[in-house]
Amino acid sequence: MSGVDAPMFYRHLIRYIVAALLAMLACIAYADDQAMKKVRVGVLEFGSVNWELDVMQAHGLTRKHGIELVEVRLASGDASTIALQGGAVDIIVSDWIWVSRQRAEAKPYAFVPFSNAVGSLMVKNSSPYQNLVDLKDKKLGIAGGPNDKTWVLLRAYAQRQFNTDLAKLVKPTFAAPPLLNELALRDQVDGALNYWHYAARLEANGMRPLITMPQILSGLGIDRPIPLIGWIFRDDWAANNRDTVKGFLAASYEAKTLLANSDDEWTRLRPKMRAESEGIFKALVKGFREGIPACSDRQTMDAVSKTFQVLAEVGGKQLVGNSTQLTPGTFWPNFQLPEC
Repeated sequence: MSGVDAPMFYRHLIRYIVAALLAMLACIAYADDQAMKKVRVGVLEFGSVNWELDVMQAHGLTRKHGIELVEVRLASGDASTIALQGGAVDIIVSDWIWVSRQRAEAKPYAFVPFSNAVGSLMVKNSSPYQNLVDLKDKKLGIAGGPNDKTWVLLRAYAQRQFNTDLAKLVKPTFAAPPLLNELALRDQVDGALNYWHYAARLEANGMRPLITMPQILSGLGIDRPIPLIGWIFRDDWAANNRDTVKGFLAASYEAKTLLANSDDEWTRLRPKMRAESEGIFKALVKGFREGIPACSDRQTMDAVSKTFQVLAEVGGKQLVGNSTQLTPGTFWPNFQLPEC
């Protein structure tokens, strides 16, 4: 290299190559980010949806399907549906009762199963109560309000099995789920009808189920597990983002598979679960696993339709709106669980 300082030449060459490589890597990263589809999921501060989303993120399950998962924290179930209707989020977890009601009013939402777990009526282990009639004139705490689906199904069960109006047999007391647990543990209510993860905490603290949701459904002639809560999104959004929705749902069920089979995954999640004791931790794991939807078929959908009819008969328009049967298209047709 006549007239050229060789060491300086190579230093400049190396700097040029490094700069070119960095620019290329930046372009690749930018292209990768551009290819990722953002999905905004509305989620409450606590609960099992958080656990599943954590698994999806920790194991890169959403990124594997080309999705950037954005969690939007919301204060309540009502806030979730409002956020979805207002376009602030793309997906929430709620029930198919709400979806059916919206579709009956020409508001196109769709449902995909998330969990079969709903709740139980819990009483103290030391209590003498053996069935609902034993709670006559007793104070029954109920999560949510008078139109909560679990309460409506329990009332329907009491009508069918005991020919009684449970709303008149007991003294209903409606409360938010955390408060209801406090009331139950302090003996300020004689029984507590609460959602499954709160019921699991009560069981770990010296209470027992007087009746469970599968027993309620069985007493109503519904003989198989059905999903009552699920992922909900707008039909038109799903139509424009079909691969994204399918990818999100695939990641969701991959996370469920991990949670169904890996004890180590639950150990990792334990700080997020706020399990105050080993008993509560084990009860939460057991409850989640039992609620994972495993299969679906024509009989399952018939059971869902039959459940809707019961809810319509007992809960009336305040619960289901103007429809008397499950509105067609409530369950998103582009997702199917394995045949039972």
